[in-house]
Amino acid sequence: MTEDTGTSRRLRREAWGFAVGSLCFFVAAFPFYAEWLGPVGVNVTFVVGSVFFTLAAFIQLSLSGRHVPRKGTNVADRWDWWAAAVQFAGTLLFNLSTGLALAAAIADPDYVGAGWRPDAWGSLAFLAASSFAIVATGRRGELWDTDARTWHGTWLNMLGSVFFALSAIGAYVLPETGTLVSLLWANLGTMLGALCFLVAALLSRRSIPKG
Repeated sequence: MTEDTGTSRRLRREAWGFAVGSLCFFVAAFPFYAEWLGPVGVNVTFVVGSVFFTLAAFIQLSLSGRHVPRKGTNVADRWDWWAAAVQFAGTLLFNLSTGLALAAAIADPDYVGAGWRPDAWGSLAFLAASSFAIVATGRRGELWDTDARTWHGTWLNMLGSVFFALSAIGAYVLPETGTLVSLLWANLGTMLGALCFLVAALLSRRSIPKG
C-alpha cells in the first residue's frame, strides 16, 4: 500500500477470472481427479475453466482506456490491444475445444482426441498474445495504464503459454495407434501452464483511490 499517493493496490478485475479458470485447468489435469470424477466430470471442469478464461479475457480487452488501434496510437498501446485481442480469440478456441471434448466424453467416455485442433490453435494464439505483450511491456511507461503489463506477469504468461503448447503437442492422437503422443505432457503441460497463469493472475495489481 502506498503512503503518499492516496491509492492502494488491489487485485485487477480480470485477474479473478483468470485465477478461477487457471485453478480449474490445474485441478482437472491431475490423474487422480480424472479417476475420481471420470471423463465427463473432468471435461465439465475444463469447460468451466475455459468460460472463466473467456470472461476474464473479455474484461481485459474491454477495459476503459484500451482502445482499438488507430492512427496516432502509440506502439505500446497498439501491441497491448493486440495482445488482449488475440488472447481473447484463444480463449474462444479453448471454449470450442473443451466443449467438443465434453460432448465426446458424454457420447463415448473412452474416446480421445476430440477438440484437438481448436486446442492447438488456442495454444498458438496464447503464444502470439504473450509475444505481443512482451513488446508492449518493453514500453510500459507509454501504456494507457502502466499497471496493465508487468514483467513478472508477462513472462509468467509466456511460460504458461509454452506449457500449454507442449500440452497440445502431447495431446495429439497418433493415427497409426490411436494413442496420445505423450499423456504425461498432455497433463503436465496443462498443469504447469495453468500454475503459471494462476500465479500471474494473483500477482496482478492495480492502483485505486483509497476509501
